Amino acid sequence: MSAKFISIHPDNPQSRFIKQASEIILNGGVAVIPTDSAYALCCTLGDKSAMERIIAIRKISKNHNFTLLCRDLSELSTFAKIGNNEFRLLKHNTPGAYTFILPATKEVPRRLMNEKRKTIGIRVPRGAIIEALMEEVGEPLMSCSLIMPDCEEAENDPVEINDKIGSLVDVIVDGGVLTTEPTTVIRFEDGVPLIRRVGGGDPAPFEE
Repeated sequence: MSAKFISIHPDNPQSRFIKQASEIILNGGVAVIPTDSAYALCCTLGDKSAMERIIAIRKISKNHNFTLLCRDLSELSTFAKIGNNEFRLLKHNTPGAYTFILPATKEVPRRLMNEKRKTIGIRVPRGAIIEALMEEVGEPLMSCSLIMPDCEEAENDPVEINDKIGSLVDVIVDGGVLTTEPTTVIRFEDGVPLIRRVGGGDPAPFEE
């Protein structure tokens, strides 16, 4: 069975299409969605089966740092421990193309954490489609960049994505051709930001 392919206007998302995609996600589906960097795979936070399907598509280990897509900082703080310095930096740099690696709270299922560090990746993404999807779903989404095995760049073309993995996912949200750049990854250690990967987000605010 092939994925439902839904083309949504990138600046003015049609609510009926947002609802269609959200219903598939809420019913246990694996989705490909456009973000403010490249495309990402996502599912609901509590769906173990959907998460295992994403692991199989990406061929990643269970120690991979998955990322929670959150609507805002208040939702983010439910799932990550944030000190004053972290909060100040996040407040001034979200939403945006950043992934923040932070200590996870007890609200995060253990299978989503980095087992050794007990950390979780957190994102507050920017973009009309993804913001509308998250609002409709009404809860954080478990996600990871759509980088195919043996590839270094993230997928950016929904038609090509459909050709490659259309039979492995339930819905592909077409938001146009995006950048291949992933997010900029910032890990906090004792309140100090460490730049782990430079991508779509400007690293300057986090440099010492």
